[in-house]
Amino acid sequence: MWLFKKKEYSSDEQLLKAYKQTGNKELFADLFKKHVSVVYGTCLFYLQDKAEAQDATMVLFEKLMIEINKSEISNFKGWLSFVVRNHCISLIRKNKVQTRNIKSYYEFEYENPNAQTEEKINSIDDEQMLENMKQCLPKLKEHQRICVELFYLKDKSYQEIANETVFTLNEIKSHIQNGKRNLKLLLEEQIRLTQK
Repeated sequence: MWLFKKKEYSSDEQLLKAYKQTGNKELFADLFKKHVSVVYGTCLFYLQDKAEAQDATMVLFEKLMIEINKSEISNFKGWLSFVVRNHCISLIRKNKVQTRNIKSYYEFEYENPNAQTEEKINSIDDEQMLENMKQCLPKLKEHQRICVELFYLKDKSYQEIANETVFTLNEIKSHIQNGKRNLKLLLEEQIRLTQK
């Protein structure tokens, strides 16, 4: 009996090249698997709904498999971040009932964002944004930090948060909304300082 060892690839770009050369879907699945948690996290930040984020992640798996063959990609993580964001923004535009002049970035609403703020936010990849969030979270008020962390980073529902804390569902909703707003301000400040 022959035993075959799966070839190891040291970088995303090598795995990507091998997939493009062979068309082997298992190679693409390996590549996607490495980044699926960030893809899902980004979808959740944008779409604000766990089921929608899961659906979007599955759709993106199929979409990316096709898009990869049409694109020249030198930095896979940067390209992936771009495609995922655009997909989520497209879904938001399709699903939005109210027409308001709001652009949504990572679940934070920017009223009439100026071009400079928009450019700075777009220049940050998803992993860096998540890292920035983790650094800014401790600066929130304790009740806001707990609710935001449990909801976004630990994927808990309002009811699960209520079961784990002393907060009511209305308090949780309020803490998350206020926490998002304050976190947005902290993130903007951090982005401004790091990109001077």
